Amino acid sequence: MKAAPRDQQRLLDLQELDSSLDRLAHRRRTLPEIAELAALQERAGELRDRLVTAETDVSDLDREQTKAEQDVDQVRVRADRDSKRLDSGMVTSAKDLASLQSELASLQRRQGDLEEVVLEIMERREEAEAQVTALRAEQAELEAALAEVGTRKAKAEQEIDGQAELTRSARAGVAADVPADLLALHEKLREQFGGVGTAALTRGQCQGCMLALNTSDLNRIRAAAPDDVVRCEECRRILVRTPESGL
Repeated sequence: MKAAPRDQQRLLDLQELDSSLDRLAHRRRTLPEIAELAALQERAGELRDRLVTAETDVSDLDREQTKAEQDVDQVRVRADRDSKRLDSGMVTSAKDLASLQSELASLQRRQGDLEEVVLEIMERREEAEAQVTALRAEQAELEAALAEVGTRKAKAEQEIDGQAELTRSARAGVAADVPADLLALHEKLREQFGGVGTAALTRGQCQGCMLALNTSDLNRIRAAAPDDVVRCEECRRILVRTPESGL
């Protein structure tokens, strides 16, 4: 392939812009805010699970407390009924009177035990409700952190996108100066070799693969016409000769 030395030099300008775009894309993919958001979102998921569990505990304890209070009410009603019967004087048999007194005493003990259960449930519910309150507060702080990091990420992406747009515009201007066949070769090699299709030959070294050329290859390049498009024998990238090539 033939190309004017000036056109080959423009390939170096094009490659620099291509590399700038690649660096900007890498920066955008690896913004620290991305990792921050991922960590915060993971915490948010864990927190949601903990909050659901805590709210379920409160709901379960509400039902448990309601059932225990109903049990207390049932025993109290029975005890009140027996107490009224005892006070009414309607029970005259000594045996029946003793049985009624025994049942009333048993109901009073049962009522006391059930009231203790209600108090224990109320204490557990209070602790569970405090846990829910704490988790909701933590969730609010986490949501604020997510919003803040998301804003920083969006701002960083906007800045990178702005730089990339300017770089793409500059690249389009440079690409317009490069012959179509030379540009096509550069693009093909860029895809094959990690984004670098053209490299300068500097002090006998290919700046693409960073390997020094042997004497035979250097002699071949020295003998090539200025408009010959030469390639690195090691990496096959386009090599552009400059005053610093060491030829």
